[in-house]
Amino acid sequence: MRNVHRYWIGLVSILVSVVVFLVPFAFIVVTAAKSRQESAALDFTWPSEWHLWSNIAEVWRARDYMLLTAMINSTILTVASVAIMVVLAALAGYVLQRRRGWWTPLANFLILAGLIVPPAVVPTIWLMQKLGIYKTLHGLVLIEVAFGLSFSVLLFRAFVATIPRELDEAATIDGAGPLRLFFRVIFPLLRSVIVTVVVVQAVAVFNDFQNPLYFLPGNDNATVQLTLFNFQSQFNTMRNLLFTDILLITIPPLIMYMFFNRQIVAGLTSGAVKG
Repeated sequence: MRNVHRYWIGLVSILVSVVVFLVPFAFIVVTAAKSRQESAALDFTWPSEWHLWSNIAEVWRARDYMLLTAMINSTILTVASVAIMVVLAALAGYVLQRRRGWWTPLANFLILAGLIVPPAVVPTIWLMQKLGIYKTLHGLVLIEVAFGLSFSVLLFRAFVATIPRELDEAATIDGAGPLRLFFRVIFPLLRSVIVTVVVVQAVAVFNDFQNPLYFLPGNDNATVQLTLFNFQSQFNTMRNLLFTDILLITIPPLIMYMFFNRQIVAGLTSGAVKG
C-alpha cells in the first residue's frame, strides 16, 4: 500500500514538473516560430507557417549583431566571476570549517547577511565610481562575486565537513604548508561541490538582468539579458523576435543543467548528514 502511495506521489510530481517547466518552454518555442502578426496575440496555438530560422537570423543581425557582442560579454563575465568565486569560496569554506576561532560567529553572521540583506544600488554605484570601475566589465565581475560568494561558501563548508581531518594531519606531517595542503590534498576532493557551484553560479551570472542593467550600462557592454530591450518598447513589441531572443539565451544554461544534473544534486546534498 505504501509503495502504491509513493508511486502516485511520484507520478503527480512528474506531471506538475512537466506543467511548470516544459509548458512555458514549449510556449516560447511556438511563439518564436510565428510571424509578427500571429505572435502579437500571445496565444498558445500552432503557427500557420514556421518562421523560426528567419526569426533567428533577424535576431542575430539586430543592431549590428548586438547579440553576438552580448554573448561574448556574458561569457567573459560568467567565466571570470565563477572562477574567482570557486577559489575564494573554497578557501573560505575550508578555513571556516577547519580553523574555528573567536571570529567564526562574526564570519557566519556576515555570510548569512550576504544571503539576506538586499544589495544597495546607489551606494554601490557611488563606490564603483570612486574606485574607477563603474561601467567596466571587471567591476561587474567583482559585483557578481560579492553577491554570489555567500551561497558558495556555505556549500563548500558543508562539503569540507565530510572530509576526514586525518588527511590534513597526514599532509602536515609530510611537510605540506597551508596552501599546498589545500590545493594538493583538499581541493581535488571538492570536485562534486565545485561542479555544483560552477553550474549554479554560471547560470545565475549568465541570466543576471539587474546587475548589468545598473552597473554596466551602454550598448557596447550589453549582456544577453539586456538584448531583450532590442525588441520591445513602450509602444511597440516584436513578440516573435523577443521570444526568439529568449530561446537563444536560454539554450546555454539548459545544456549545462542537462549535462551536469547528477553532479549538481550530489554537491547540494553533500554534507547534509554530517555537520
